[in-house]
Amino acid sequence: MARIIGALLLAVVLGGCSAVRLAYNNLPEISYWWLDGYLDFDGAQSLQVKAALAGLQEWHRREELPRFVALAGQARDLARGDITATQVCAMSDAVQARLLALALRAEPEATTLAQSLSPAQLQVLERKFTRINGEFRREWLRLLPAEVQDKRYDTFLDRYEDFYGPLDSRQRELLRQTVRQSAFSPQKLDNVRRARQAEVMALLRGLQQQPGLPAAEAQQRVHALVMRVFEPPPGEWRTQQDALTQEGCRNTAQLHAAMSPTQRERAAQRIEGYRQDLIALTAP
Repeated sequence: MARIIGALLLAVVLGGCSAVRLAYNNLPEISYWWLDGYLDFDGAQSLQVKAALAGLQEWHRREELPRFVALAGQARDLARGDITATQVCAMSDAVQARLLALALRAEPEATTLAQSLSPAQLQVLERKFTRINGEFRREWLRLLPAEVQDKRYDTFLDRYEDFYGPLDSRQRELLRQTVRQSAFSPQKLDNVRRARQAEVMALLRGLQQQPGLPAAEAQQRVHALVMRVFEPPPGEWRTQQDALTQEGCRNTAQLHAAMSPTQRERAAQRIEGYRQDLIALTAP
């Protein structure tokens, strides 16, 4: 659910309000079908997961959406002037903290579900990971470096123009330059994805092999994995992730600095529209 809400937050910045409203209000059902595609729930698990997701959304609507309303207000005000990389990173950190809060809230229900999974369901999950890895390989790993840059440039161009309006030739060249200089590596990303998948499988198999494990100890294991995902330990991936984060903050500030007052005001108005949508979503 945290992953799906993260996607919706991206849509709030880059997409349409009505779609975000519709998706958020149907989030428990969307989340359920997404999870079922990974685990193929049985009847009892379906009831448990649906109830847990409904409760999680109720909590999120009540406790977390007002925080996002405040963040949207801050982003709106920042969009009208110059912004620094430090300010961009602060906003990113604030959103990341809210996603972590959601993940922590979901830990007890996630632990109960994890302890109930069967060997057949773990095989379903493993096959799903294999398919996802194959899709990533076809979409990214088979591309030449220049093709990776072109693909990322096209994606970023669509996003920036959706937010600021059409970019002129100078702004487009600046965007292409940031893509050329990026530390992004599809191979490194694939490596860490596979490592995380292996961690998930090891955790679930470990819980399955100890059916009598107390729930508190099982949740500690789940919590440890959640924290490794949100706050990777020192190592190659943490270094790469930190570099990409700092790069993203610098690039966002640099590109925003190149925008005209009209483009900045368009961005601010878009954010205000989304803020109003978030306010509407806080209603029960």
